Amino acid sequence: MSTARLVITAVTLEGVSVAEAARRYGVHRSWIYKLLARYESEGEAAFESRSRRPRSSPNATPPETVSLLRELRAQLVAAGLDAGAETLAWHLAQHHDITLSRSTVHRILVREGLITPEPKKRPRSSYLRFQADQPNECWQSDFTHYRLTHPDGRPGPDVEIITWLDDHSRYALHLSAHHRITTPIVLGTFTQATDLHGYPAATLTDNGMVYTVRYAGRGRQGGRNAFENHLRQHGITQKNVAPNHPQTQGKVERFQQTMKKWLRSQPAQPATIGQLQILLEAFQVEYNTRRPHRSLPHQATPATAYTARPKTGPTTDRTNDTHDRIRTDRIGTTGTVTLRHASRLHHIGIGRAHAGTYVRLLIRDLDVTIINLTTGEILRELTIDPTRNYQPLTQTRPASNQPRKQQWPYVSVGPLSPMS
Repeated sequence: MSTARLVITAVTLEGVSVAEAARRYGVHRSWIYKLLARYESEGEAAFESRSRRPRSSPNATPPETVSLLRELRAQLVAAGLDAGAETLAWHLAQHHDITLSRSTVHRILVREGLITPEPKKRPRSSYLRFQADQPNECWQSDFTHYRLTHPDGRPGPDVEIITWLDDHSRYALHLSAHHRITTPIVLGTFTQATDLHGYPAATLTDNGMVYTVRYAGRGRQGGRNAFENHLRQHGITQKNVAPNHPQTQGKVERFQQTMKKWLRSQPAQPATIGQLQILLEAFQVEYNTRRPHRSLPHQATPATAYTARPKTGPTTDRTNDTHDRIRTDRIGTTGTVTLRHASRLHHIGIGRAHAGTYVRLLIRDLDVTIINLTTGEILRELTIDPTRNYQPLTQTRPASNQPRKQQWPYVSVGPLSPMS
């Protein structure tokens, strides 16, 4: 039996006072008086539950605005663009002079069944975020795959798209498609971006071999590829994410998701790299100049954020910096050892008489000293000629009036163990 019926029974049939009934059933006296008045006028209908909804809602969103929201969301989804509550609220304010809060738009989308609940999705507030303070303070880069489509609809070859993104503004500095991303392509696209936008103070990439050989296999550890050398020459700090931690590059990763979503929504899918490049350039304009970015202040466009503050640039003076490394190798049957410099493999001649000998290479920039690992004998000293693959025995360090850089302290080297 409901509380209302118990109260009415106690007051009308048992003669209990209103005050006593309120204490007995834990309700307020004013509620009992309202219930008695309703019972006298409506009888048994007084016990039916009633909605607390107000008779009128003057602040409710007009049906015309709700319909406009549905249309806007459908248009943005069809175009492969973001259609979340923040973006829809921005479009209403910018293009229709209608102001709705993000929470109001979200409630309308949920009520209209336009949002799929994702209870397991990690909330954005749980992420630790960082952002460069100025444009060109840090550029992020990564590449992703995209499959072309034959004219008859069959899946085509897989190609790769490289991105250069400004960390501060999310401005897409460069987008291009290639059959396969290599170090020369990374360097070429980087220089194209710097020709247009100036040099950044730092770069942030993953540990792929096209960006760094820091984690390369035996024989390449400690070296630098052409891209790394270019950064060093211009005083640009190179940052690489920790292995198995892609969240550090969250901005460029999210950008690539947005880009691929937009590409897949296009009615005519590209059949060639040239056609894909045309689409990428169109998306770059859309993303940079027309689409509001939810992570930027006032949902500004990346182009606005990129030009709102002065650009920074390289600040590290590396005029006297040297690249020092030590390698252990074995002279091949042809009497040579190999050394990679700026992504180019050089063959250094030592002589067939030393074939099979274990050696230690002391490398400072282009200057190389090769030492017999067993006896400590210096087998050869030379300066690498970057224009030649083979470094003949007749090639030595060129004489120069300039003072030589400080050399390795390998004076009086005794017998060395091959395992040292």
